[in-house]
Amino acid sequence: MTRNKCIIYVFSILAISTALIMFQKKLRQKEVCFRDHCFSVEIAKTRISQAKGLMFRRELAENKGMLFIFNKEGLRSFWMKNTLIPLDIIFFNENKEIVSIAKDVKPCEGEECPSIRPEKEAKYVLELNANIADKIDLKIGDKFNFSLDE
Repeated sequence: MTRNKCIIYVFSILAISTALIMFQKKLRQKEVCFRDHCFSVEIAKTRISQAKGLMFRRELAENKGMLFIFNKEGLRSFWMKNTLIPLDIIFFNENKEIVSIAKDVKPCEGEECPSIRPEKEAKYVLELNANIADKIDLKIGDKFNFSLDE
């Protein structure tokens, strides 16, 4: 293979790889809306992505978040181990209604981290920057709009 063909081949592989990464990233990003407030969210559906969550992130844009999607409703438990930013953690039932809100949950700095565990079952959990729930006046029973089509 000539040098020019090699260069073209390498650039083609890089272009295809970049396009695939961008496409995969777009698939994992969805929009969650409450009335007229929308957030671009990363989706955590796998055990690995759910275990990692927003750990080790130093910042989160005000209009961003992470939506955890579980197969069925259950009692969900979250903690702030290795999470560097305070969060609002919002729990939803299968009807997409808020069943619990943990507001301004601070990062855990020690080895023993408390669990955030509401008394009601949830199928979806949304993590946003701290104080957003108050800022947009979220309340128990509010619903969110979100399309599950992949």
